[in-house]
Amino acid sequence: MLGSRALGAAGPRVFSGVQPTGHLTLGNYLGAMRRWVEVDQRRGDALFCVVDLHALTVEHDPGRVRRLTRQAATLLLAAGLEPERCTVFVQSHVDEHARLSYLMECTASDGEMRRMVQYKEKVAQRAARGESVRLSLLTYPALMAADILAYGTQEVPVGADQAQHVELTRDLAVRFNQRYGETFVVPRATHPKVAARVMDLQEPTSKMGKSGQERKTGVVYVLDEAEVVRKKVMRAVTDGGSDVAYEPEERPGVANLLNVLAACTEGDPRELAGAYGSYGALKKDTADAVVEVLRPVRERHAALAADAGYVDSVLRDGAERARAMARPRVDAAYRAVGLLA
Repeated sequence: MLGSRALGAAGPRVFSGVQPTGHLTLGNYLGAMRRWVEVDQRRGDALFCVVDLHALTVEHDPGRVRRLTRQAATLLLAAGLEPERCTVFVQSHVDEHARLSYLMECTASDGEMRRMVQYKEKVAQRAARGESVRLSLLTYPALMAADILAYGTQEVPVGADQAQHVELTRDLAVRFNQRYGETFVVPRATHPKVAARVMDLQEPTSKMGKSGQERKTGVVYVLDEAEVVRKKVMRAVTDGGSDVAYEPEERPGVANLLNVLAACTEGDPRELAGAYGSYGALKKDTADAVVEVLRPVRERHAALAADAGYVDSVLRDGAERARAMARPRVDAAYRAVGLLA
């Protein structure tokens, strides 16, 4: 395999990332970050990246992207990622992502890009608002493929909404290898079993997303104060009827609360439903559980945010380590397609 192994060479190489397009949410934490901390960084050679280049696919404020990039990196450390165990870095600090992205664009087809569900959804949303669409939004999956393939990644922990992108990455790796010789490891997606998709408390049929309107009332942010969390959960939309039952299709609001409570307490949403006779009691316990899950992360974030030099050093060391892993493989890809060394 091209490139060196970084810290934990016993298990599979894992890569995952988070976009600095908004404040990180309870959904980000329960659906991804907690798994990265408790599972992925401990069983192999893991890289976790703030993918700031992806934030440029839409209209953005440069200063806000910088602030959110630092905040996201600090939160990854606050959640429990350990630089001694894994590699934490910022995407734009490692040039190999952009270098390999162009080769992936030259490997993919226009049709493949336009079939991406997220692209079609975002184009429709922007068209409805009379907004233009950047070309980078179309080619975004090529950059995501480069993020993954540059490191010889074997496993990519993702939610259901990103599974299609990982499948495209697999297709591009196979196609590149067939055309130009064995260069890339073909990765596979892995999916967390619990709380992979936390829904908006006010719109329980929509994902609890960090992008879009700032500080939405149905979105719990990791850095929300405890009382703010409680208010949002207590005001969560519920469904018709008075009994508490886990019926995701018919009663998505109650099901969402049960899923969140289950994820926070490591319980089963169906079993939890039987323990409640009212929505009020369910909301109170869910609010308490969410506050308790987020409390240590918020406290650790406050300490790290006050020590900017430490965060900078982690990101600098992480970028150096990531660069050393990615460069040999990306250089080999450049040679394979016929570019002069």
